[in-house]
Amino acid sequence: MDIKELYKLYQQHPCITTDSRNCPEGSIFLALKGESFNGNQFALQALEKGCAYAIVDETPSQPPRGEASSPSGDKKGVILVNNCLQTFKDLAREHRRQFDIPVLGITGTNGKTTTKELIRAVLSECYSVMATEGNFNNDVGVPKTLFRLNNDHDIAVVEMGASHPGDIKTLVETAEPTCGLITNVGRAHLQGFGSFEGVCKTKGELYDFLIAHDCPIFVNRDNEYLMKMVKERGGNPDIYYYGQSDNEDILIRGEVISCAPFLKFRWREQDHDAKYVSEWMEVQTNLIGAYNLDNMLAAITVGYVNNVPFEQINHALASYVPTNNRSQLTETETNHLIVDAYNANPTSMAAAIDNFKRMEVSPKMAILGKMGELGDVSDEEHQKVVSQLENADFDEVWLVGEEFEKTSSKFRTFHDVEEVKTAIAQQQPQHRYILIKGSNSVKLFQLPELL
Repeated sequence: MDIKELYKLYQQHPCITTDSRNCPEGSIFLALKGESFNGNQFALQALEKGCAYAIVDETPSQPPRGEASSPSGDKKGVILVNNCLQTFKDLAREHRRQFDIPVLGITGTNGKTTTKELIRAVLSECYSVMATEGNFNNDVGVPKTLFRLNNDHDIAVVEMGASHPGDIKTLVETAEPTCGLITNVGRAHLQGFGSFEGVCKTKGELYDFLIAHDCPIFVNRDNEYLMKMVKERGGNPDIYYYGQSDNEDILIRGEVISCAPFLKFRWREQDHDAKYVSEWMEVQTNLIGAYNLDNMLAAITVGYVNNVPFEQINHALASYVPTNNRSQLTETETNHLIVDAYNANPTSMAAAIDNFKRMEVSPKMAILGKMGELGDVSDEEHQKVVSQLENADFDEVWLVGEEFEKTSSKFRTFHDVEEVKTAIAQQQPQHRYILIKGSNSVKLFQLPELL
């Protein structure tokens, strides 16, 4: 059965489940596999629970390819394919092709989820937007996102993550974006990519697709790596530049006003002769971090190109409140917490420390967790964090994880989050601004309720 035939089947049963514990009546079960599970083992169970069909790629007792089998032995319900994950992606692409709407693809080392949410907020002022939920940005999450598309949507914003070479190529070939944006490139997932050059090559696969299909690109003009990546690919793509510098080809320019503690900035539009065609507009945000200005400018540029009025762009950005431990300020009874405990890599860690240093608040305490997946440069990168902290002059610093324990450091170190919890119970920090940042695996997200 080819993809078009399978898609006709999906149109008759427009619900795909990959979880045998959730089998709506008449849905299609698709058997995915992972390191610790094999959906093929639950296909017949899914049929028993109400699925109309089960798509599998391996079962010991399956019938010949293209035929079907059921728990009762009447050979009905099971469809055998070569690879369920590839079938899932192919079906999602076929579904995406049913909608002639703009699809913005977004990737980057840091800030892609925040930027995606800001873009969603801005575009939602004028359009019905389908955007990636949570962190559904991998080769399973992107197809699930695409299947949420329906006739009510005017535009889609699809986030794409990567940890290995070729990941973005696979995702863009599934989502087929009509425009795109890379937030930045940094030293993250180096164990998977092999090098920073590997990061750039993989993230640049979004540019490869867009340039090959004559699609516009949104680019941070001040990011030397992104500029290099665009130029070395050649072609003549339509590029919308944004940034903080005064380069004449920038469309949307912005400046930080203050971080006390929330980011306040101003922005305006300029034409290609560097002549400003709008007055400065100020926006008070609910985001922590001067580094979020680039994310704001990206959202403004996308909104501008899609004809969202300035007033509504500003309203969306001023109203946006972050969630999921990303650039949040949490007020507790005793402390002010700056929580960014979802992930950490050298680029984002350096930005968080620099921003905390610039914040006009006191006293300052930092609780920082290790950075994962750095391979051979892990020791070097953790020592760089220590060096930056030594110049930051924070009132107190706690470092968590064996990687920090191996550094040459004057700061207090902890093996894991449990040791930190004990120290908090004993010391009971109060009346402080506390930066909490680290890789998700360190579990620093458990700390806010104790502070």
